[in-house]
Amino acid sequence: MGFFDFLIEEIAIDLGTANTLIIHNDKVVVDSPSIVARDRTSGKITAVGKEAAMMQGKTHENIKTIRPLKDGVIADFDASEKMLTMFIKEIPALKKKLFTPTLRMVICIPSGITEVEMRAVKESAERVNGKEVYLIHEPMAAAIGIGVDIMQPKGNMIVDIGGGTTEIAVIALGGIVCDKSVKIAGDVFTNDIVYYMRTQHNLYVGERTAEKIKIQIGAATEDLEVPPDEMSVQGRDLLTGKPKQVNISYREIAKALDKSILRIEDAVMETLSQTPPELAADIYNTGIYLAGGGSMLRGLDKRLSQKTDLPVYIAEDPLRAVVRGTGITLKTLNRYKGILIK
Repeated sequence: MGFFDFLIEEIAIDLGTANTLIIHNDKVVVDSPSIVARDRTSGKITAVGKEAAMMQGKTHENIKTIRPLKDGVIADFDASEKMLTMFIKEIPALKKKLFTPTLRMVICIPSGITEVEMRAVKESAERVNGKEVYLIHEPMAAAIGIGVDIMQPKGNMIVDIGGGTTEIAVIALGGIVCDKSVKIAGDVFTNDIVYYMRTQHNLYVGERTAEKIKIQIGAATEDLEVPPDEMSVQGRDLLTGKPKQVNISYREIAKALDKSILRIEDAVMETLSQTPPELAADIYNTGIYLAGGGSMLRGLDKRLSQKTDLPVYIAEDPLRAVVRGTGITLKTLNRYKGILIK
C-alpha cells in the first residue's frame, strides 16, 4: 500500500458460463458472451465476446468457437485466460494508461466449486496482472446485488439460475448456511429446446437459434397471464434435408423445459428441507429471491411460488445482480473482508 496506490485499479468480475461482466468505477464496462474463437492453424484467439458469439455454429474447420467456462468452472485454461485479458484490455479507462495497471479484483465463483477449480480461477486472474485477488461465492454476490443485508442474523434464500449452474443458498450472518449447486441452468434449457424441436418437429436447430427461442417465447408454465406471440423458427428438416420453418408457441417450450424445471424445483425443496428452523421461519416471511438470466423465464417465479408456498421475487436486472454485488464488496472491502476468500 502507500505510494503505489494510485497505480492500482479495482475491478469486479462475474466470470459466467454464458456471459462475463466486469465493473470498473461503479460502471458495468464489459458485458459480453463468454466465448472465444480460435484459429486452428495458428492457435491464436481471433475474436472474443459478441464477435465470437456471432460465429457460433457457423464456422469452417479452420475456426473453432470455444466456451472456456463449462458449468461455471474453467474448462479451457488457456482460452479463459486470453478471454479475460482481452476483456480487461477493452475497459475504456484502462486503455488510456501508459502501462498496464496492477489490479485489485473480486471474482465470483460457484458455491459448489472445488479447491483445484478455485486455484485455476485465481491463477488466471494473477496472470492478467491481478495483485490482490479475492473470490466470493456467487449466491452471496447475488444477495448483495439484490440489496439484501446479508450481515443481519436473518435468513434469506437466493436462487441464482445462470448459464451452467443453478445456485441455491440460504444466507445469514454473512455466511452460507446451506446450499446446493445443480448443473441444470440456461444451457440445459437451450439443449432441451434443441431436442424438442428435433423430436417433435423433425427440425434441426442450432444452439443460437434455440437460445433465441428461449429468450423470445420461453416459459415455465403453460398458463401465462400475458402469453408471448408465436415465433417462426427456421432450421434444417431432418427428413428432407431442406431448410424449413415452423411456428412455435410458448406452450410447447413450457413442455420442453418441464423436466429440467422440475429438477430445479426439487433442488429448492431439498435446500428448504435442510434449513434450520429459525431460518426457515425468516424465509417464510422474506420469501425467495431469484437472480441470474434463468430467472427471466416467463412464469418461473409463479411456478416456484406454487411449489414452495412462498413469495418469490425476481431481482431487478437479474443478469447483473451478481456482478453488482461483486462490485459492492469491492467498494466496501473492509466490511465484507470476512466473506471473501483470499
